[in-house]
Amino acid sequence: MNIGIAGAGLIGRVLALNLLQKGGYHITLFDSDTAYGEEPAGITAAGMLAVFAELESAESIIFDIGQRSIELWPGILDQLRISESFQQEGSIITAHPQDVTELDHFIASLQAKVPEAAKIEMLNREQIAALEPDLDQHHKGFYLPHEGQVDAQVFMKTSADYLLAHPDVTWHEGIRVDRLETGTLVVAEEQYHYDWVFDCRGLGAQVEMPDLRGVRGEVFWLETPEVKITRPTRMLHPRYKIYIVPRPHNRYIIGATEIESEDKSPMSVRSSLELLSAVYSMHSGFAEARILKTTTNCRPAFKDNLPRIEQGEKITRINGLYRHGYLMAPAIVEQALNEGIRRKKR
Repeated sequence: MNIGIAGAGLIGRVLALNLLQKGGYHITLFDSDTAYGEEPAGITAAGMLAVFAELESAESIIFDIGQRSIELWPGILDQLRISESFQQEGSIITAHPQDVTELDHFIASLQAKVPEAAKIEMLNREQIAALEPDLDQHHKGFYLPHEGQVDAQVFMKTSADYLLAHPDVTWHEGIRVDRLETGTLVVAEEQYHYDWVFDCRGLGAQVEMPDLRGVRGEVFWLETPEVKITRPTRMLHPRYKIYIVPRPHNRYIIGATEIESEDKSPMSVRSSLELLSAVYSMHSGFAEARILKTTTNCRPAFKDNLPRIEQGEKITRINGLYRHGYLMAPAIVEQALNEGIRRKKR
């Protein structure tokens, strides 16, 4: 089968890799960015597999989708020969003493949504230090089992290498798809026909999906040898929930902001001050950290913040993964393909 995919971001790449693993497909990718560009939200992401932590502000279905994605990610990364980019050592969530009520409320909300959250362990200072010695100044926290991360930047680069070199893939870079029709991609009124087409354009699909909106996210990349945190870690605060995600070579991705805006301009002074002050209060070793870069991007979301799969005649649309891209992408792609196969058989 000849498959056309509009959008080569996270979903488009996971989809292409899935089809190649099945075999019997030639895939043509179209994307407005280059293969190694900075436009996709997937390149900005921290890649957290926060199957429990996201439940506070999400529906319980996110837990089920996330669990399935965590099962699927190792196979995807093995296909690219970057299995070391997957980590599943759990994560830690903590708070300052004056904010422990936030911590208790957070865990209670998780436990009200899924029975598996009852297994979440409360940690005292000694237990926190046993898992993460550099967090020994925190007196209370929780250990969220089975959570982890995918190194998003390594995945995006390596998947580009793999797909560009694959004999069954054609990648059209710097080409914006205007619309999708039955088995057809339209680029500047020129039509490209396929056995099936997939719309994975994220915010690029707003004409066909007018209820799609962008949610801005902002992150810092810091480098410091003074901090040794090995797991994704969150700190709760009444105004923000900061996350710290470790990367190789003493680097950390720091984020928290979630702004209802499609603006991709540089980070504001207020956001910068809040994030940097919060990470310093989390660990004083960040005081001398070097700011490597700041990045901003917009994640596609619908009003209910849940993903959507729309199946039509020779066309599938996948969109709205919100801030759960890496947590949901493999399972959502699997679901879309299974639904498409059933539809075709009918």
